[in-house]
Amino acid sequence: MALDLKFLASEIQDQYLNDDNPRPWILGFSGGKDSTMLLQLVWLALRKIDPLMRNRHVYVVCNDTLVENPRIAKFIHVTLDHIQKAAAAEGMPISVQQTSPRLEDTFWVNLLGKGYPAPNNSFRWCTDRLKIDPTTQFIKSKISEVGEAIILLGTRSDESSNRAKSIERTKIHIDSERLRKHVLPNAFVFAPIKDVETDELWTYLLQVNPPWGGTHRDLITLYKNASGGDCPLVIDTTTPSCGQSRFGCWVCSVVKRDKSMEALVDNGEEWMEPLVEFRDMLVDERNNRDWRQTWRRNQDQDDADENNWGPYLPEKRAFMLEWLLKAQKEVQQEDPNLILINYQELVAIQVTWHRDSIFDHNVADIYNSVYQTQMTKEEFSDDQVFEKDLLKKVCADEDDFQLINELLELQKAKIILVNRYGIQNDIENHIVKHTNKRAAC
Repeated sequence: MALDLKFLASEIQDQYLNDDNPRPWILGFSGGKDSTMLLQLVWLALRKIDPLMRNRHVYVVCNDTLVENPRIAKFIHVTLDHIQKAAAAEGMPISVQQTSPRLEDTFWVNLLGKGYPAPNNSFRWCTDRLKIDPTTQFIKSKISEVGEAIILLGTRSDESSNRAKSIERTKIHIDSERLRKHVLPNAFVFAPIKDVETDELWTYLLQVNPPWGGTHRDLITLYKNASGGDCPLVIDTTTPSCGQSRFGCWVCSVVKRDKSMEALVDNGEEWMEPLVEFRDMLVDERNNRDWRQTWRRNQDQDDADENNWGPYLPEKRAFMLEWLLKAQKEVQQEDPNLILINYQELVAIQVTWHRDSIFDHNVADIYNSVYQTQMTKEEFSDDQVFEKDLLKKVCADEDDFQLINELLELQKAKIILVNRYGIQNDIENHIVKHTNKRAAC
């Protein structure tokens, strides 16, 4: 059966106009083919409604994990900018909202700061922190304003049999069975293109230009060069995984090979090779016994056991940070504005190292060695030079100065990360380590 655009438009218009509840629409946008078609259909359907009756707001929500494939991230950023400007110019009740993880939840703070091992299928700690939580918080904020919300997703039954079963299982008999329950209370899912087949989708995008301007030529070229698909907006654990070839996080270690990024390199994006090499290192070394502590983060060294696969060793965290900064410096030759790890994350990593009693490595030294700069340790750790000078003067013993300074670092780490839980235990453990070290001398 051919794609019935008039039917899809009428479904969208009917749901928009005949819903007495003023609940907003939250449209999940990833920049890929499915969410692009969804947004375009919604836009064109609303355009045909009398402006005086467009009283339901549509939030176009795009999640930025901060480790998106740079090529895709740049394309999405430009697209979102066009969407926002075109919606304002046309008077559409549409606005763009980007979500991102909290500083303490970012990929680099967890991997390089806390030493979390690179994610895999058995420990995929990244999905909740980078994707689900940031977008969920936005959805909850909108639900709290009016009581309910409708989430528009570009999920399609044609994409997988499991997804088709999930869509059918969660349908509810409301609004002509258009909506299904979401895992969040008072949230419902509307999937207008669930029955659209892949061939129909591409034909539509090839024939109909986006209402926010331009064409879909760049999007089609991206898919062609990457030979893969996009990651859907992830808002719960039932959302399908990205698969073997997808647009998503360039650091993804859940898949053995990132075929989409490799394909982009093969098709002219050679500047991305340092990213491929770094990602492959994460995969290769994840289960290297020599890289991992024998005690977990909620334990101390007295609990060391060869059966424990704890976080990365401090020297390995420092090694990976240096590699990452070298990769960033290299890709910045292609794009000087490209940032793989931002300044706030570097500060948070240093703070986390201090909290973990790691004082043999510091971010400033690593950064300076790569960029040939003269950054001071204080610029990454929120130290006060005056305080340190004063402390040195009142401490007769260098070891005493070192201990007190490190204890102050622990306290500052708790304050900066807004988490004072366990500070007394951390301080006591550090004093014991310091005492044992001096006794051994």
